[in-house]
Amino acid sequence: MSISLIRTALLYGLLIFTVRLMGKRQVAEMEPAEFVVTMLLANLAAVPMQDNGLPLLSGVVPIFTVLALELILAVLSMKLLPLRRMLCGVPTLLIRDGRIDQKALAASRVSLDELEQKLREKNVFDFGQAAYAILETDGELTVMPFPQHQPATRGDMGAALSPAGLYYNVVADGRVLRDNLKQAGLDDAWLQKELKRRGCRARDVFLLAVDQQGSVRFVGKEKP
Repeated sequence: MSISLIRTALLYGLLIFTVRLMGKRQVAEMEPAEFVVTMLLANLAAVPMQDNGLPLLSGVVPIFTVLALELILAVLSMKLLPLRRMLCGVPTLLIRDGRIDQKALAASRVSLDELEQKLREKNVFDFGQAAYAILETDGELTVMPFPQHQPATRGDMGAALSPAGLYYNVVADGRVLRDNLKQAGLDDAWLQKELKRRGCRARDVFLLAVDQQGSVRFVGKEKP
């Protein structure tokens, strides 16, 4: 009995350690790959917990192997955009300018009832009030209401309203996101002009984003 208690306590501590190394996300915020790894770690630890006849290393080695693979993939996905898209997917625009994108809704396998529920959770009870609604890779819905429907907006004070704009990241961590550049209605010539104006190259940029009104947000990379 004492051996079982010790083995269980050791494996429990090991699981806490490995999950802690994976990061601080809550279960609901995990990417698909992270959730799979978490479930796999639990199953790997359960076998040696239940069978005292198995060497403890038979549970420890697979756990560390899975953890190492997860950390390696996490680092690679930060550097390689195609790998990140393959593992985690990409955000999907479900509502654009107050209109539901039915094709995107069907491709995401989200029903109209589910969309309305998620909008209500964001205090949006009429989808026409949402300028944009984005289904994130963790399953959460991000909603940008039209200015006149935002709390404590300029519209409440009778001020002139500017159109709602969605920012597109065109350079992220030194990588040019050409799909986003195209969606923003821009091209490489605009990007090169913007980079030249700031006296830098794409690899020196941490974030360069532009909205539909042409407003630009720029953050340079910090020097090590």
